[in-house]
Amino acid sequence: MGPVLAGFLQLLALIGALAFVYIPVGNYMAGVYSSKKHLRVEKWIYKAIGADPDAEMTWSAYLRGVLAFSAVGVLFLYLLQRLQGVLPGSLHFSSVNPAQSFNTAVSFVTNTNWQSYYGEQTMGHVVQTAGLAVQNFVSAAVGIAVAIALVRGFARSRTGELGNFWCDLVRGTLRILVPGAAIAAVVLVACGAIQNFSGIHEVGQFMGGSQQWNGGAVASQEAIKELGTNGGGYFNANSAHPFENPTPFTNLFEIFLILVIPFSLTRTFGVMVGSVKQGYAILATMFTIWLGFTVLMMWTEFAHHGPALQAAGGAMEGKEVRFGVGGSSIFAVATTLTSTGAVNSFHSSFTGLGGGITMLSMMLGEITPGGTGSGLYGILIMAVIAVFIAGLMVGRTPEYLGKKIGGREMKLAACYILITPALVLVFTAASMALPTPPHSMLNSGAHGFSEILYAFTSAANNNGSAFAGLNANTDWFNTMTGLAMLLGRFLPMVFVLALAGSLAEQKPVPVTAGTLRTEKPLFTGLLVGAILIITGLTYFPALALGPLAEGLA
Repeated sequence: MGPVLAGFLQLLALIGALAFVYIPVGNYMAGVYSSKKHLRVEKWIYKAIGADPDAEMTWSAYLRGVLAFSAVGVLFLYLLQRLQGVLPGSLHFSSVNPAQSFNTAVSFVTNTNWQSYYGEQTMGHVVQTAGLAVQNFVSAAVGIAVAIALVRGFARSRTGELGNFWCDLVRGTLRILVPGAAIAAVVLVACGAIQNFSGIHEVGQFMGGSQQWNGGAVASQEAIKELGTNGGGYFNANSAHPFENPTPFTNLFEIFLILVIPFSLTRTFGVMVGSVKQGYAILATMFTIWLGFTVLMMWTEFAHHGPALQAAGGAMEGKEVRFGVGGSSIFAVATTLTSTGAVNSFHSSFTGLGGGITMLSMMLGEITPGGTGSGLYGILIMAVIAVFIAGLMVGRTPEYLGKKIGGREMKLAACYILITPALVLVFTAASMALPTPPHSMLNSGAHGFSEILYAFTSAANNNGSAFAGLNANTDWFNTMTGLAMLLGRFLPMVFVLALAGSLAEQKPVPVTAGTLRTEKPLFTGLLVGAILIITGLTYFPALALGPLAEGLA
């Protein structure tokens, strides 16, 4: 079997698996967030934190809950790293320096999982399990909770109440992410991923010296890392490391974990708003862009230019031979079109156009299918903009799911789509203009610019992957990417929840002959076009200076 055929067969198997679980997983999540019953363990948690799970919240109260919980998470994780040197199970690693502790704490709380350190040489068992792994669960649950609040804004009328953040957070963690990650961890262990708390071992003799490896609870962290679209690896090589991702099957399984919740949330959305066809329209938009980008990436990486690429069967530089070009390309697109950031290959070694695709995937806003929760609320914002554009074309007040899209709603949606590009471009420009930051670039010219552009695109979009040619472990990049992650995560949430509150207060608008049918293929095409055009107009000049210039050279 040739490598091209093998790659496309993997893609077909992945699509089949996602289609098989789409309805049951989507329906289950809708039931989780619609249920009036509380599990016993959930009641214990509510009592411990002093929360009333049945008390409804306005959008501002919901936002305060999100920000307060996340602030506590940042502080706790920062202190855990600073105290690592005196903690048991630290593998004799010293405490993490302040700039890197801040960056890592922000990174994992914002569901970014950007890592400017070598995981196996920096973090001990306590920080990995009690700090990083815990945030992998709860940061993902926060994203889903905000998405559900926006869905309730569309589904409800004549009320400013969006549910209860603490209830949504606990349910998302205990009923969705914990059982899903537990099952996934068992599968990974059965396929060769490690799961232990062993210390550091010397492995073999190499050129007069030895190589050292430490163990860890890798499979359990790998499971939630992918399922929660987090991305931070236990080892510096991330999902290219055989302890994290041993075989081609685990590679495909991990891609499945990355995509299953974001895609299935469209079914949850359809069920909760009372029209599964609306969910299918959003799914079709996500799937069209994801499939198109995946096929395009495989084409760019399989294209044979020169004898070396022909002999290797594609652009194999920086890719694991056990995954090949196909498995690496599918993984790269999945991890950058979501907010995962995990890598099973060296993105900096992709072809010029291939590296550009990974960047463009993040620049779309990671909404096709996007992160856990963030993908759904991001694409719903784009749907609001799409119906506004349609309304301008026909001279009619735009409506979406029975809600009028007026001036307030459009201002909030516009602020949402502008904040992330502003962060990316401003931080990138500052890093290129100042004298010191460019010294961190491994390469000069267009590729060096791409390294910095990729870093801030990844940080502001809460992705976490890197070109890996950039030395980001400096005070400048630790601080600036940390700020980009904070602002890129929580400012959009402000606009999302404010929009949800505004929609929930409206009374429903009856459907008439002039109403845009947003469950039809026409709207799907409009939404795809709006996403691509808005992204292109925003980022094309920056892309032209980096990956396009390199790819066309």
